[in-house]
Amino acid sequence: MEKFDVTVIGSGPGGYVAAIRCAQLGMKTALIEKYNTLGGTCLNVGCIPSKALLDSSEHYYNASHTFTEHGIELKDLKVNLKQMIKRKGDVVKQTCDGINFLMKKNKITVFNGHGSFINKNTIEVASGDGKKVQIVSTKTIIATGSKPSSLPGITIDKKRIITSTEALELTEIPKHMIVIGGGVIGLELGSVYARLGAKVSVVEFTGGIISTMDGALGKELQKSLKKLGFEFYFNHKVTGVSAKGKEVTVTADNAKGEKIELKGDYCLVSVGRRPYTDNLGLDKAGVKLDNRGKIETDGHLQTNVAGIYAIGDVIKGAMLAHKAEEEGVFVAETLAGQKPHINYNLIPGVVYTWPEVAAVGFTEEQLKEQGRKYKAGNFPFKASGRARASMDTDGFVKVLADEATDEILGVHMIGPRVADMIAEAVVAMEYRASAEDIARMSHAHPTYTESFKEACLDATGKRALHI
Repeated sequence: MEKFDVTVIGSGPGGYVAAIRCAQLGMKTALIEKYNTLGGTCLNVGCIPSKALLDSSEHYYNASHTFTEHGIELKDLKVNLKQMIKRKGDVVKQTCDGINFLMKKNKITVFNGHGSFINKNTIEVASGDGKKVQIVSTKTIIATGSKPSSLPGITIDKKRIITSTEALELTEIPKHMIVIGGGVIGLELGSVYARLGAKVSVVEFTGGIISTMDGALGKELQKSLKKLGFEFYFNHKVTGVSAKGKEVTVTADNAKGEKIELKGDYCLVSVGRRPYTDNLGLDKAGVKLDNRGKIETDGHLQTNVAGIYAIGDVIKGAMLAHKAEEEGVFVAETLAGQKPHINYNLIPGVVYTWPEVAAVGFTEEQLKEQGRKYKAGNFPFKASGRARASMDTDGFVKVLADEATDEILGVHMIGPRVADMIAEAVVAMEYRASAEDIARMSHAHPTYTESFKEACLDATGKRALHI
């Protein structure tokens, strides 16, 4: 049996990054991937393909809704969904091929097949053709990610009642897509098809969308999505989903017990994701799970079994690709005897709708719950010259700073390109900057990032200049 210093199970962003960093640090490294392509959910059926479709649909939406205002006139504009899906596939292939290149560059041995523990140091890889191989590993990193969750009583037929995976491969634009769940994935994929002409109805159990983020962001995003034609049914519990032919029926009860019935041609079940730990032989290795099915880890991301670590969606915390990457590097450097650090409060969250939504640090609700005294600064994009020039005036930047020290505690943005803008807030907070520090920095004009500076000015004595 071939022996390795480290074996990583799962090739998503956490897994492949962990493997690369281990190899960079001189460890003989193996990577096990169940599917034929590397990259996990994120690259194959998640982050990358969804962003490709979001960009394509946004181009179409702008061509049909704002180009005339810009002085650009088009005739016979139409959607070629087949080409849109093909382009998405090309983007995925290029990205996954890039991971293959990185594995070869870093001399990482890749095994294709389902990996499972025989014991704490022996892993069996079973390929699709029935062949099995066993390897011995001194250390193991579990990075198997997550898969879509469902609700009791709902049968996903992958044709009319679908998950995010199938939503990336539709062959027709839905007439009416019913989305169960008002979280990130449902809103992003709902946006894709709403821009292309679909009616989208969101059925959400809670009282708002993107409920884990600052409340002001969800309210503002809801306004923008309504302009796209979204309908929202809040405080509704889904009681049934059925498909007959090309028609899907969703029934739900509201808080008063009143029933509603929605009919459409597709139902996207988007109620979160669950850790993927199926058939990994964790019991044979002695690895413990918590009551939510996640792998328990300590402060060094080591499981209860010495030498076995876990990262990403299979452990506690936000299910974010970049969180998994940070954890992959963290474990690799820990194994090498280094002293890495992750500040989980400073891992940003992003929603790639349009306007985009991005946030880092504490929400206003969290600060109130803590009883911490803070001050808030706001600046709307409608007051931004750059936003007016691009016709992207929805949204705002909100900065929360400590009342006594002025240290930035949270930054919450909704608007154009805030997915990129949030990085400035992360840098500032990593170095414990004050709102005054950002307010004193020169920001190029005209740019979207000026709105961050203006919000900081507003937080420090209501000194915003352009409103």
